[in-house]
Amino acid sequence: MTGNEALAEGAIRAGCQCYFGYPITPQNELTAYMSAQMPARGRVFIQSESELAAISMVFGAAAAGARAMTTSSSPGISLMQEGLSYLAGARLPAVVVNVQRGGPGLGSIDPAQGDYFQSVKSGGHGDYHMIVLAPTSVQEMHDLTIHAFRLADCYRVPVMVLADGRIGQMMEPIRLHEGPPPPAPRKPWALTGAAGRDPNCVRSLLVGEGELEQHNYVLQDCYRHIRRKEIMYHEKCVSDCETLLVAWGTCARLARGVVDLARAKGKRVGLLQPTTLWPFPEQRLRRLAARVKNLLVVEMNCGQMLEDVQRLAEGRAPVHFKGYPGGRVPTETEILRAVMALRPPRSVPRRKTGKRK
Repeated sequence: MTGNEALAEGAIRAGCQCYFGYPITPQNELTAYMSAQMPARGRVFIQSESELAAISMVFGAAAAGARAMTTSSSPGISLMQEGLSYLAGARLPAVVVNVQRGGPGLGSIDPAQGDYFQSVKSGGHGDYHMIVLAPTSVQEMHDLTIHAFRLADCYRVPVMVLADGRIGQMMEPIRLHEGPPPPAPRKPWALTGAAGRDPNCVRSLLVGEGELEQHNYVLQDCYRHIRRKEIMYHEKCVSDCETLLVAWGTCARLARGVVDLARAKGKRVGLLQPTTLWPFPEQRLRRLAARVKNLLVVEMNCGQMLEDVQRLAEGRAPVHFKGYPGGRVPTETEILRAVMALRPPRSVPRRKTGKRK
């Protein structure tokens, strides 16, 4: 299957009840797949009139307790930012997929990783977070989408699957999830009709004295719990590495091969690949930075995850960067060349202490 098709099938097998979307390259195969499969399985598919409409439909379906999702690509996700903030403010679970393309602006239809800031730092207004999952293969497009629905329901937050056009378009053999979808938790807060109970109210407008402040504290408690419980990452050859590659998505896929190529040339290289971009594997990166000689961040942008790696390394080791913006996908050879050019940092002599004469 292609990555887009595998993701769509993962959403169906996760129990997605409602899909709302608007076409945009390079994720159109996903929308087309859902247009055929959702009605055939007795579920809801609506091609919305815009991305703003799509995210608003997701809000409505989620408020009624349904498992709902939308998908788009970079410019379309930009249009959804207000709706994403509303979902977070109203504590509604939903899955949003971004199959990234080049930018800024309309950019190109080529794969890119320029939406890290927007996704991880939450491009909408207010103090909120989304869980952000970064697949590196067609199999992970499938598996992480199923996981995204579980996380959304568990924590009542929007969850983003942040892929790119390369992974969305490529085709690989995969193993489809078998068995029933993950069970949905009870949703006593949902708008399911008030027969026999008091009415529910789903909203993000809180204007009472101190009401919004307390609501924000509740959200932050939830985010702290997510940070403790839901960090995911992969590693390769980090036990003895002197150079640590840090990459996500397509770049992480390439970096795996670079580790093998570099070690064949006698250079001890390892890889840290975050699967959750938020929450980021902060403690693991800090520990690795304390014992390597160099870190090299590789991204298909001008340096976005780079800022988080620099912040977390805290000067323990030099942080280098190799970026490929505008929709260009690097080769293993290009990344390997950057790795081989790294040199051990010069030791900084300690300042002598003592009494002045």
